[in-house]
This record gives sequence, structure tokens and C-alpha cells, in this order.
Amino acid sequence: MKAALVGTDGTLLHEARRATGRERGADAVVETILGFAADLRAHGEEHLGESAVAAGVAVPGIVDAEKGIAEYSANLGWRDVPLRALLGERLGVPVALGHDVRTGGLAEGRIGAGRGSDRFVFIPLGTGIAGAIGIAGVIEAGAHGNAGEIGHIVVRPDGPDCSCGQRGCLETLASAAAVTRAWAAASGDPGADAADCAKAVESGDPAAIRVWQDAVDALAAGLVTALTLLDPATLIIGGGLAEAGETLFTPLRAAVEERVTFQGLPHIVPAALGDTAGCLGAGLLAWDLLSTEVSA
Repeated sequence: MKAALVGTDGTLLHEARRATGRERGADAVVETILGFAADLRAHGEEHLGESAVAAGVAVPGIVDAEKGIAEYSANLGWRDVPLRALLGERLGVPVALGHDVRTGGLAEGRIGAGRGSDRFVFIPLGTGIAGAIGIAGVIEAGAHGNAGEIGHIVVRPDGPDCSCGQRGCLETLASAAAVTRAWAAASGDPGADAADCAKAVESGDPAAIRVWQDAVDALAAGLVTALTLLDPATLIIGGGLAEAGETLFTPLRAAVEERVTFQGLPHIVPAALGDTAGCLGAGLLAWDLLSTEVSA
């Protein structure tokens, strides 16, 4: 778990981390969140001379932001947790609830790599692949809260089985986890991961180049589908795979450019905020909540 005190302009004033401890069960995780938030507020009072005036929290899984309910998370084992109400009761301040990727996307779009762009897509390449669609300073959640799930665009119908029930989804081919699996198999080293593959690409290893280019080609196909539908000005790529830098971005830009026909070619840039994006985005959600209350 990552938590932060965030200033009105998105400045990171204080950051702290704690183990999630999901093996202790869903109720214990929720209690840890509540205690963490209370401790963070106390830190602000003691060290910054003032208390937080609102809170934002970002969680994985299925989230009903309007109702403030964390509906489901396979990783955390919870269902229908009224997180906004629980935090509001513990802290005594207004609370905003958001989805982790969309919240990170809000921060990247507003104060990170997408600053100044009113149409962007944020795509972290990690264990899976998710996405956040930014339009005019806000993140589009969709009618059912599922907008941006670019990882489940089918790019190769005869590809690997995906946990969602389809075959050949983008995240089965181009996530950091997918590259790790492919490189472990190609190299014969079960402990090898995507970062090792990137290093081998940089050293000119032919097998690594094949694995890497296969992932890049799949990713480019998914990105072209996204830009065909959404026409963003900027594509922001984050997550573990983006840490390879130009080893990823140079061939990726070329592969996207090769595939576009009538589509406008967006800027393809690395995420700027790293793993602080979620904390900063949660802070922005909290400040947006206060702004909405004041204007209302």
C-alpha cells in the first residue's frame, strides 16, 4: 500500500508505504487501510501543522466510484466494501473513491506526461494491461465502470487463452508478465524476466529480439485499435515494461506508425510519475471533490 499527503497543486508532501497483508483476509486489509489513513492525517497535523481536509483512495478491481463502494477485487478477496463511508467515518472528512489505473491516469494526464493534452490514453504494462481514457481533464469510466480495458482487446484470435475467457488478448502477448513467460521459455531460464529480456535485446541476442519484437507488434496492434476508436493526442505508456526506455519506445513508435492509415498519429511517451501516480491521483480526486462541493 502506498499513501501520501498531497498539496493543492499536486505536490507530494509526504509518502509512506505499508505491506498490504492480503493473506490476513479482506477485513484485515480494510482495517489496515483505515488505520494507515488515520496515521497519515496525524503525520500532517504533527509535521505540517494542519490536518488533511479530504481524502482520496484508489483500489484495484471493480469500483463504483459514485456510490463509494469497492465492489470486487480478486487479489484482495473483498466484495461490496463501502470504503468511502468507512473512511469518512474514521477520518471525519469528505472521501473520494477511484479505480487504481484510472486514478493513476488522472495524475499522469493532469500533472505528468500528459500535461497540456486534453485527449490522452494512459496504459500501464505490468502483470496485465489496463488503460485510462482522459478527456478534458477527467477520466472516462464508461457506462458500467469498465472503460479503458485495452488489455482485453483481441489482437490474435488464435493466441493464448486469457483469464477473461477470450483468446489472444493484448495482455496475454504484450504485458510484462507475457514477455517474462516468453523469455523464460526461449532462454531456458525459468527465473528470467522481462527486464532480463530487455537487457538481452540491448546486447543483440537474436532470441531476445524475436521475443521482444513479437510483444511490440502485438502492443502496436492494440494501440492502433485504441487510437482508431479514441483519437488521442497522447499515448502514455507506463508500468514495468516501460522501464526499458527506448528499447521499447523506438520500435513501438515505428510499429504504430507502420500500421496507421487515416488515423492521426499520437505522441507516444513514457509515463512520468512512476509508482507515485496512484497516490498523486488519489490526492487530485480529493481536491476535485472539495472543488465540486464548493461550486455546488
